[in-house]
Amino acid sequence: MKIALLVPAPIETVSGGYNYDRRLIAGLRANGHAVRVIELAGNHPMPDDTAEAAARAAWAGIAEDELPVIDGLGLPAFAGLDLGRAVGLIHHPTALEKGLNRDALREKELALFPAMKRLVATSRLTAERLAADFGVDAAKVGVVEPGTDAAERAKGSGGPGVRILAVGTLVPRKGHDVLLRALARLADLDWSLGIAGGARDEVHANGLKGLAEELGLAQRVEFLGELDDATLAAAYDRTDLFALATHWEGYGMAAAEAIARGLPCALTAGGAITDVVPRAACVVAQPGDANSLSRAMRRVIFDPGLRQEMSDAAWEAAGSLPRWADRAEAFAQELARD
Repeated sequence: MKIALLVPAPIETVSGGYNYDRRLIAGLRANGHAVRVIELAGNHPMPDDTAEAAARAAWAGIAEDELPVIDGLGLPAFAGLDLGRAVGLIHHPTALEKGLNRDALREKELALFPAMKRLVATSRLTAERLAADFGVDAAKVGVVEPGTDAAERAKGSGGPGVRILAVGTLVPRKGHDVLLRALARLADLDWSLGIAGGARDEVHANGLKGLAEELGLAQRVEFLGELDDATLAAAYDRTDLFALATHWEGYGMAAAEAIARGLPCALTAGGAITDVVPRAACVVAQPGDANSLSRAMRRVIFDPGLRQEMSDAAWEAAGSLPRWADRAEAFAQELARD
């Protein structure tokens, strides 16, 4: 199979979605498929003139014997083009992204999604939303969940306090502000927080750092920035509790990585993330509800016995997570469907 993958530049961006793309590319090539990566210039997912011009040029350059696969982050830039032969790779609809013009993105996606040959979602929940909210024929939507690499069980921080790790780019959808507000109510407990993620939105990133100062948490919170694979793995290994107050996740790859290491989790029920994490391994609050999240986290931070029970449940579930080894072939099978 010859595949042209169209994705906003750069393909080396550090995020769960881009990691999914890179692992698929490697797996498809290893299985004998030809994959040509076309990186799209400009601003995405709210396309500017550069993005729209890049999309038109890329589309015009697709060979007749190539199957075009468009990453959903770049898809709005293709509005107005006939994408009837293309497959959309949908991590989550960009209309769900906080901090953007959701109405404009939804209008584009309502027109684009049903007109494509097929869509491949990265979770069951996203597939269901595509059919229910965007008018896509459910028979045209497949699901290929991300894989997770096998990992050693996390050793933890060694105390005396509880080391908390959040992993996600510094954008409104990830809810890092909600997590900070939740933890601000737990100043009587001994904890520290590391937030690993790049500053994709500089205004929001600076606002988060200002919020940490305002809440009196500056000495407890580290903004770690983008971490390479080895450094991120080391950060997971030193963690006692994984936390993410996301408003929406198409899957929740960072939480899956935490489960792969046997880490207890404190989450908000935003999107598919709580489908990934077994209930016995996490405490859950509603998205945006810092008060509820704070109450849920208090006992987990305070009670080492509870953390151990949650860790055991996570480690037991780790072996049943999807692995990358079979993800590429599952994706190729979806592309081959009529």
